[in-house]
Amino acid sequence: MQAVLFDIDGVLLFKGAALPGAAQTLRWVQQQGIPYRFLTNTTSKPASRIAADLQAAGIAAHEADILTPPIAARLWLQQQRKQRLHVLLPQAVYSEFGMFDLSGGDDAEALVIGDMGTGFTFEVLNQAFRVLMADPDIPLLALGMTRYFAAADGLQLDVGPFVKALEYATGRQALVMGKPAASFFQQALAALNVTAEQTLMIGDDRLGDVLGAQACGIHGALVRTGKYRPGDEDADSAGLQPQHLLDSVAGLPELWRSL
Repeated sequence: MQAVLFDIDGVLLFKGAALPGAAQTLRWVQQQGIPYRFLTNTTSKPASRIAADLQAAGIAAHEADILTPPIAARLWLQQQRKQRLHVLLPQAVYSEFGMFDLSGGDDAEALVIGDMGTGFTFEVLNQAFRVLMADPDIPLLALGMTRYFAAADGLQLDVGPFVKALEYATGRQALVMGKPAASFFQQALAALNVTAEQTLMIGDDRLGDVLGAQACGIHGALVRTGKYRPGDEDADSAGLQPQHLLDSVAGLPELWRSL
């Protein structure tokens, strides 16, 4: 093993505070000289704010070490030479797309959807539906397919269910820019210059974090924190289950030595 990928919410942070052992574990990773990246499906904050939140919780993090779906989408859109976008995004992450025209409308060249929280109204979704139906060539970019997450006041729907609604209504498939899409994990591997077999992904989401990583050949470790629910470690009907199980991210050093 040569590199580690960390989910953030539910692994390092919970309700804005550092989970027990999270800061010490990251410090151990840094002292050992192990390359790492933070992979998060958060689309409600820019990477600079995510880094600031980690630092405020006592976790030594830098913006350059964070990979988010908006960053992945921005790179793809630039490669495809798309300029005019129709976006379903919170205002806070507009800065990640500052080089694009976000006025949307009938001339949109792509539609980008992230986690808008309570901003997902019927009117907003129906307008997006009309944009997609007006031109079958407009790509639908989903900033992740996470079903839900653990918010401060309890479990909360994430962007996945709303992407599924647009897919069902339009009959097209979204291009996913966050976990569990293989392309998202591959961007992280390329940034660290490591192979999947040399890398461990640690997450609290059985599907998006762990099984998604394992499908790419990355080793997966599920933590019993965050959104974890008893039974998440069990095999499904296809026999798929997390390769490793940790009570918390604090168990990483012991697992790393065993690997």
